[in-house]
Amino acid sequence: MSFQTYIFDLDGTLLDTLQDLADAVNYAMRQFGMPQHPIDDVRRFVGNGVRTLMLRAVPGGAEHPQFEAAFAAFRQYYMQHSLDTTRPYEGIPELLGELKRRECRMAVVSNKMMAATQELVAHFFPEIEVAIGEHEAAGIRKKPAPDTVYEALRQLGCADKSHGCREAADRLDCHTAVYVGDSDVDIETARNSGLPCISVLWGFRNRDFLLQHGATTCIAHPLELLDF
Repeated sequence: MSFQTYIFDLDGTLLDTLQDLADAVNYAMRQFGMPQHPIDDVRRFVGNGVRTLMLRAVPGGAEHPQFEAAFAAFRQYYMQHSLDTTRPYEGIPELLGELKRRECRMAVVSNKMMAATQELVAHFFPEIEVAIGEHEAAGIRKKPAPDTVYEALRQLGCADKSHGCREAADRLDCHTAVYVGDSDVDIETARNSGLPCISVLWGFRNRDFLLQHGATTCIAHPLELLDF
């Protein structure tokens, strides 16, 4: 299989965002006298969107009387500090540059807030054409639902808005598309989207965890993706 369209997760796949996320979580915790979390806790909390991240971080989750205020504090702080320590993983700029040279199409789909997703992609990866974050108000469900993948394929010209990539595969280029991510959510998203999944080992989950959750193909360095 020679892939021509690459749908990437963002956090833990293209960007190491963990410290900035942990700093935002703990800022919100401090504002409301809640216990702070070590970075390894935050690593386990991420993957299902920022609201779920905070539901896991705040004692009692949504039942805590100050949950919504803490969530708002997290969002405000993160939007102001999302570039403090966040950087591409080693090898990612070279990978994306080579994919662009090969005239491959690229998109990002993330459960991160839409504004933060688009800001980070524009800042670090101008070669990526489409960036979609969490925006359920627009009727597009977050991962592991396939909606953001379908929307990315549509914006890339690979799928009609009213069809998923399964229906479009025979007449467009979705049969040459692949999903690349670092988590169990990404594996499930790819499955729900009808795309093959390549799981990366430099992100927020390790090989054993990914294999236990259905990973079939793993790579240890970004440039290994070019072998496919």
